[in-house]
Amino acid sequence: MKKNNNMGLKWVANMSFVIISLIALFPILILLLSSFRPSSELMRNGISLTFDVSSLNLANYTYIFSQAGTYWGWYGNSLIISGLTIVLSLFFSSMVGYALAMYDFRGRNFFFILVLFILMVPFEILMLPLYQMMIGWKLINTYTAVMLPAIVSPIAVFFFRQYALGLPRELMDSARIDGSTEYGIYFKIMFPLMGPSLAAMAILLGLGSWNNFLWPLIVLRSNAMFTLPIGLATLLTPYGNNYDILIAGSMMTIVPIIILFIFFQRYFVAGLTVGGVKG
Repeated sequence: MKKNNNMGLKWVANMSFVIISLIALFPILILLLSSFRPSSELMRNGISLTFDVSSLNLANYTYIFSQAGTYWGWYGNSLIISGLTIVLSLFFSSMVGYALAMYDFRGRNFFFILVLFILMVPFEILMLPLYQMMIGWKLINTYTAVMLPAIVSPIAVFFFRQYALGLPRELMDSARIDGSTEYGIYFKIMFPLMGPSLAAMAILLGLGSWNNFLWPLIVLRSNAMFTLPIGLATLLTPYGNNYDILIAGSMMTIVPIIILFIFFQRYFVAGLTVGGVKG
């Protein structure tokens, strides 16, 4: 009887997850179908499931792949900025979080409280001083200006600190006895042990950087430097709205995120779970 109850609860849980997944995927399904519709029908019926099936075609995607050269420039900019942001932020944020967790030094608690304080400050408050810094350093309209505020992320530092608190300090002591340097201990021993946390944070940082709109909009000037969110926004103007190209282009932006999640998804839950309970 108990076994049957467990099977019943498992079935109910699985069905609940299926229903929640379908609800979450429903808007994406509507956008996917709308990306095959011509602009005239989108303007007539809007984004909905009510449309003429015979009107579906590949014209929007054909245009993107063959004629929308600027679109692929925006795509490349987003890939470069997001890729570099993920790598640099993982490198520096993990080092800071590791140091706050594993070393006893004067002011350690103060710096950690400072990280928590910055974490609670909305980015909109920091935009003006950051913008003035970019102007003073002559970095406006560069990749560096977009990436610099995200290279050391407060949420990533907090996450890596919590994860590093669960790493065995005995490994550090053994490595020191063997004559290893502190950098050697980190890169050869501790850094590989932080693999699940790195993978989990790579997904979160990638999502944040790929979808970032406000800060790139402020520091980027030329059309050739625009990232995808800004470039797609330029398709909506007072003189014409290219909804068909906008929707098809937006669907293409999902591809890198899906690939990133496929590569790191098996570490994602493990990294978030351990990082959330240690400390």
